[in-house]
Amino acid sequence: MALRSDWSERTCSMARGLDILGDPWGVLVLREIFFGNGRFDAIKDRLGASDSVLTRRLAALVDAGLLTRRPYDDGGRSREEYVLTAKGQDALPVLNAVVIWAEKHLPAPTPEAHMFVVHTGCGQRTSSADTCTGCGERLTAGNTSWHSLTRTDQPVPLATAPRNGAAA
Repeated sequence: MALRSDWSERTCSMARGLDILGDPWGVLVLREIFFGNGRFDAIKDRLGASDSVLTRRLAALVDAGLLTRRPYDDGGRSREEYVLTAKGQDALPVLNAVVIWAEKHLPAPTPEAHMFVVHTGCGQRTSSADTCTGCGERLTAGNTSWHSLTRTDQPVPLATAPRNGAAA
C-alpha cells in the first residue's frame, strides 16, 4: 500500500524530492539514523511509532536508496540494522535546514527543546545547512554534529555511510 500520492514522475525537482523527503515520519527516521540509532527497537522507542508505521517508513527509505540493511549479531540471534547510504548521507543539508529553520522561526515548548547544527571542525554552531558560518567549511556528515538538548549535554557526531563495507 502506498503511503501517499506518488510524485516520483513529476517534472518538478522539488516534487520528486518531496516524494521521498516530504514525509515527517521518514525524516524523523533519518534523524535517528544520523544520530546512530539504526536498530528497529531503538528507532521505535525514540519516535514512539507503531511497528507498522516504522516498518513502512524504513522500507520506503530502503527502496528509495537512502538506507540499507546491515546484519549484526544480537547475542546469538542474527538481526539487521539500518545504515545510511551515500544517497541518504547527501540528505543531510535538508535535515540541517529543517533544524535551523525551526530554531529560528518556531518557539520551543520547553527550555530543553532545542537542537543545533555544529561544525565539528571549528566547534561552532552554524546557521547554514551546508556551510559552516563560523569558518566557511562545507558541512558533511563526517564533520557535523547535532546538539539536541533533550538527548545530551554535548553535540553528537553524526553517523556516516559505511565505506567499503566497514562500520559507520
